[in-house]
Amino acid sequence: MKLLCALLVCIPAVCAADNLQVEDQRPNDFVNLNTIAPEIQYDLRYFTDHNFVGRRIEGYDAPVCLLTNQAAQALKSVQDRLLPMGLTLKVYDCYRPQNAVDDFAKWAKNLSSTKMRTEFYPEVKKDRLFSDGYIAYRSGHSRGSTMDLTIVPVGSQIPAYDPKRKQVSCTSPASQRTPDNSLDFGAGFDCFSPLSHPDSQVVSPQQRANRLLLQSLMVQAGFKPLDTEWWHFTLAKEPYPDTYFNFPVAN
Repeated sequence: MKLLCALLVCIPAVCAADNLQVEDQRPNDFVNLNTIAPEIQYDLRYFTDHNFVGRRIEGYDAPVCLLTNQAAQALKSVQDRLLPMGLTLKVYDCYRPQNAVDDFAKWAKNLSSTKMRTEFYPEVKKDRLFSDGYIAYRSGHSRGSTMDLTIVPVGSQIPAYDPKRKQVSCTSPASQRTPDNSLDFGAGFDCFSPLSHPDSQVVSPQQRANRLLLQSLMVQAGFKPLDTEWWHFTLAKEPYPDTYFNFPVAN
């Protein structure tokens, strides 16, 4: 299957960068998730060097998770159901400005920039990132009701990222990959691989159970999963289904 919605959702009629119609003003109903659900952990990768590009991404001016209030409230309901299990959510990315999406596209066109290939896309040639659907000119994240997240034990610590550590493929066993306090979902976050598909039959029974737990709780709270990324969900009744925003991620 083509991964047409894999990392950045592309709308066919508007895939050319110069055709994008975006809104630069931050609406009043965008909130900092921490003010709604402070128990959730935050490992906001695009504010750091630990992502498939290998540096902070344009538009991420602060390590905060911005979402529409509707999405934040729905996510809190998932959090409230996990806490009695001794578990909590951890978000990797939330609202993503259009200039960050543009930054991804620019990076993808630079075929010589492969700093993080071993970890994030070892099986994909970089000149195929667009054609295989891993990179596109629009992202559902820019509408403010999409997030990337995982489940972690309550009280667990997010491991510090060591850029000098030898890179290991995101498809390797969790014990070998870059340390993450996430439950084992069978593939690391932002892993450009069919192994990241939620319904992959290659993962172990426990990894499959972890995926089903996350997906079932999110669906019950009103979110839609993506069939190519176990970590990606969008509020089904998102308030801005046709609007893409470009204000920075900031406090």
